[in-house]
Amino acid sequence: MANAPSTPRTTAAVEDYLERISELIQTKGYARVVDIAAELKISQASVTTMVQRLDAEGLVNYEKYRGMILTEAGEKVAARIAHRHELLTNFLRHLGLEEKVIAKDVEGMEHHVSAETFAALERLNAHLEANPELRDSLRDA
Repeated sequence: MANAPSTPRTTAAVEDYLERISELIQTKGYARVVDIAAELKISQASVTTMVQRLDAEGLVNYEKYRGMILTEAGEKVAARIAHRHELLTNFLRHLGLEEKVIAKDVEGMEHHVSAETFAALERLNAHLEANPELRDSLRDA
Protein backbone atom coordinates (compact mmCIF):
# COMPACT_ATOMS: atom_id res chain seq x y z
CA MET A 1 0.00 0.00 0.00
CA ALA A 2 1.86 3.08 -1.19
CA ASN A 3 1.63 6.32 0.73
CA ALA A 4 -1.07 8.52 -0.73
CA PRO A 5 -0.05 12.16 -1.18
CA SER A 6 -2.61 13.18 1.47
CA THR A 7 -1.11 10.81 4.06
CA PRO A 8 1.27 12.68 6.36
CA ARG A 9 4.83 11.46 6.70
CA THR A 10 5.43 10.01 10.12
CA THR A 11 8.23 8.73 12.31
CA ALA A 12 8.38 5.30 13.89
CA ALA A 13 7.55 6.88 17.27
CA VAL A 14 4.47 8.66 15.88
CA GLU A 15 3.36 5.43 14.23
CA ASP A 16 3.79 3.48 17.48
CA TYR A 17 1.64 6.00 19.32
CA LEU A 18 -1.08 6.05 16.67
CA GLU A 19 -1.07 2.25 16.56
CA ARG A 20 -1.54 2.03 20.34
CA ILE A 21 -4.19 4.78 20.39
CA SER A 22 -6.15 3.01 17.66
CA GLU A 23 -5.87 -0.36 19.43
CA LEU A 24 -7.01 1.14 22.73
CA ILE A 25 -9.99 2.84 21.11
CA GLN A 26 -10.95 -0.42 19.41
CA THR A 27 -10.68 -2.50 22.59
CA LYS A 28 -11.74 -0.06 25.33
CA GLY A 29 -13.68 2.55 23.39
CA TYR A 30 -11.27 5.30 24.47
CA ALA A 31 -7.58 6.12 24.84
CA ARG A 32 -6.05 8.05 27.72
CA VAL A 33 -2.50 9.11 28.45
CA VAL A 34 -2.27 6.67 31.37
CA ASP A 35 -3.32 3.76 29.12
CA ILE A 36 -0.81 4.64 26.40
CA ALA A 37 1.97 5.01 28.98
CA ALA A 38 1.16 1.56 30.37
CA GLU A 39 1.04 0.01 26.87
CA LEU A 40 4.34 1.56 25.76
CA LYS A 41 5.99 1.25 29.21
CA ILE A 42 7.01 4.91 29.34
CA SER A 43 6.19 7.88 31.57
CA GLN A 44 2.90 9.72 31.38
CA ALA A 45 4.83 12.96 30.92
CA SER A 46 6.50 11.58 27.77
CA VAL A 47 3.13 10.42 26.45
CA THR A 48 1.55 13.82 27.15
CA THR A 49 4.31 15.56 25.21
CA MET A 50 3.84 13.28 22.20
CA VAL A 51 0.04 13.44 22.33
CA GLN A 52 0.22 17.24 22.35
CA ARG A 53 2.48 17.02 19.29
CA LEU A 54 0.03 14.64 17.57
CA ASP A 55 -2.77 17.08 18.38
CA ALA A 56 -0.78 19.99 16.92
CA GLU A 57 -0.10 17.95 13.78
CA GLY A 58 -3.81 17.20 13.38
CA LEU A 59 -3.56 13.46 13.98
CA VAL A 60 -5.52 13.38 17.26
CA ASN A 61 -7.93 15.59 19.13
CA TYR A 62 -6.71 15.68 22.72
CA GLU A 63 -8.42 17.07 25.79
CA LYS A 64 -6.31 17.26 28.94
CA TYR A 65 -7.58 14.88 31.64
CA ARG A 66 -10.13 13.44 29.19
CA GLY A 67 -8.38 11.48 26.50
CA MET A 68 -8.15 11.61 22.76
CA ILE A 69 -9.67 10.48 19.52
CA LEU A 70 -8.02 10.03 16.16
CA THR A 71 -8.76 12.62 13.51
CA GLU A 72 -9.49 11.51 9.96
CA ALA A 73 -5.79 11.96 9.13
CA GLY A 74 -4.82 10.01 12.26
CA GLU A 75 -7.21 7.22 11.32
CA LYS A 76 -5.64 7.01 7.85
CA VAL A 77 -2.16 6.65 9.33
CA ALA A 78 -3.37 4.13 11.93
CA ALA A 79 -5.08 2.08 9.19
CA ARG A 80 -1.87 2.11 7.13
CA ILE A 81 0.13 0.94 10.14
CA ALA A 82 -2.39 -1.79 10.95
CA HIS A 83 -2.23 -2.97 7.34
CA ARG A 84 1.57 -3.10 7.43
CA HIS A 85 1.49 -4.99 10.72
CA GLU A 86 -1.03 -7.53 9.42
CA LEU A 87 0.81 -8.02 6.12
CA LEU A 88 4.16 -8.65 7.80
CA THR A 89 2.58 -10.95 10.38
CA ASN A 90 0.84 -13.02 7.70
CA PHE A 91 3.97 -13.16 5.56
CA LEU A 92 6.14 -14.40 8.42
CA ARG A 93 3.47 -16.96 9.35
CA HIS A 94 3.73 -18.34 5.82
CA LEU A 95 7.38 -19.02 6.61
CA GLY A 96 6.38 -21.13 9.62
CA LEU A 97 7.97 -18.95 12.28
CA GLU A 98 6.87 -19.03 15.93
CA GLU A 99 4.34 -16.38 16.99
CA LYS A 100 6.73 -14.93 19.59
CA VAL A 101 9.42 -14.46 16.94
CA ILE A 102 6.90 -13.01 14.49
CA ALA A 103 5.59 -10.46 17.01
CA LYS A 104 9.10 -9.24 17.86
CA ASP A 105 10.25 -9.09 14.24
CA VAL A 106 7.14 -7.30 13.00
CA GLU A 107 7.59 -4.58 15.62
CA GLY A 108 11.13 -4.04 14.36
CA MET A 109 10.31 -4.22 10.66
CA GLU A 110 7.00 -2.43 10.24
CA HIS A 111 8.41 1.11 10.36
CA HIS A 112 11.54 0.51 8.32
CA VAL A 113 10.40 -1.13 5.09
CA SER A 114 9.82 1.04 2.02
CA ALA A 115 6.46 1.37 0.27
CA GLU A 116 7.95 -0.46 -2.72
CA THR A 117 8.99 -3.42 -0.57
CA PHE A 118 5.56 -3.54 1.06
CA ALA A 119 3.93 -3.60 -2.37
CA ALA A 120 6.18 -6.51 -3.36
CA LEU A 121 5.39 -8.31 -0.10
CA GLU A 122 1.67 -7.81 -0.71
CA ARG A 123 2.00 -9.46 -4.12
CA LEU A 124 4.10 -12.32 -2.72
CA ASN A 125 1.73 -12.79 0.22
CA ALA A 126 -1.26 -12.99 -2.15
CA HIS A 127 0.61 -15.52 -4.30
CA LEU A 128 1.41 -17.67 -1.26
CA GLU A 129 -2.20 -17.56 -0.11
CA ALA A 130 -3.40 -18.56 -3.58
CA ASN A 131 -0.85 -21.41 -3.78
CA PRO A 132 -0.91 -23.36 -0.50
CA GLU A 133 1.44 -26.02 -1.89
CA LEU A 134 4.11 -23.36 -2.41
CA ARG A 135 3.51 -21.96 1.07
CA ASP A 136 3.77 -25.46 2.57
CA SER A 137 7.02 -26.13 0.69
CA LEU A 138 8.49 -22.94 2.23
CA ARG A 139 7.52 -24.08 5.72
CA ASP A 140 9.06 -27.51 5.14
CA ALA A 141 12.29 -26.15 3.66
